[in-house]
Amino acid sequence: MNPSDAPVSGVEMPAPQVRERRAPGAPGIPVLLGCLVLVAAGVLLAASGLAAPIGGAAALVGGVLLALVGLVAALGLTVVAPNEARVVQFLGRYVGTIRTDGLRWVNPFTTRKPISTRIRNHETTVMKVNDYDGNPIEIAAVVVWQVEDTARAMFEVDDFVRFVAIQAETAVRHIATNYPYDAHAEGQLSLRDNAEEITERLSAEISARVESAGVQVIESRFTHLAYASEIAQAMLQRQQAGAVVAARQQIVEGAVGMVDLALHRLAEKSVVDLDEERKAAMVSNLLVVLCADRATQPVVNTGTLYQ
Repeated sequence: MNPSDAPVSGVEMPAPQVRERRAPGAPGIPVLLGCLVLVAAGVLLAASGLAAPIGGAAALVGGVLLALVGLVAALGLTVVAPNEARVVQFLGRYVGTIRTDGLRWVNPFTTRKPISTRIRNHETTVMKVNDYDGNPIEIAAVVVWQVEDTARAMFEVDDFVRFVAIQAETAVRHIATNYPYDAHAEGQLSLRDNAEEITERLSAEISARVESAGVQVIESRFTHLAYASEIAQAMLQRQQAGAVVAARQQIVEGAVGMVDLALHRLAEKSVVDLDEERKAAMVSNLLVVLCADRATQPVVNTGTLYQ
């Protein structure tokens, strides 16, 4: 199988059972003022009941109840910070999510759990895996993510932060085993030469793995990529040999072009008339001079071309 045709993800996550929705509520400032009015009115009514000689008991009870209503209603006030949400539950049932920052009011008998929607980084540990060719390599990546669906992040997995960390490392291992460290064929993707294309596939795979947790992957990048220490020296020699061969090939191609140009210019200008044997000798000498890896020592011929 061509590694470029490898599937994006090796697993298929189950469909989420709950999705985020807006929690019913109201702005907190008007409710806060109303609660203060109720408490103040209840205190005044209770005080008047204590002072009244007749009918004071009813006023006292009414004032206490009025103050209690104000205090109970104030329990529904919730402060929401920027880039933070509150997941609201009533008797264990998901009611909705508060995303509007500031002071908000919801049902006072609900529980409100905070959850951060800020952008986060997760950097994987340096892992030793085998690439597509079976060579041991060391690889690590950083994943930029944030919570997109607070309901799924809270109820679909036990710990969404740990879930993202484990799935990110799993995806990095899976991607590393589907591509070689170095490309050995034309058109083949490799971890070293095609980091942009492969990190896009890495982001797609991590997104597919963490979608059920309500997490959005913004970006992922390799932060460490190298051969394992036990084969690093051998692979370095292999890369150096490949570089030497490529350099020699370019030198030879350039030298052949220069020799061809020299022969054509000599023929056009009629500088000297060379037979095939002399042309072969000239080509040999020029190639030695141009392709040698060290300076050549010229030999001056003071006789004829044939001596």
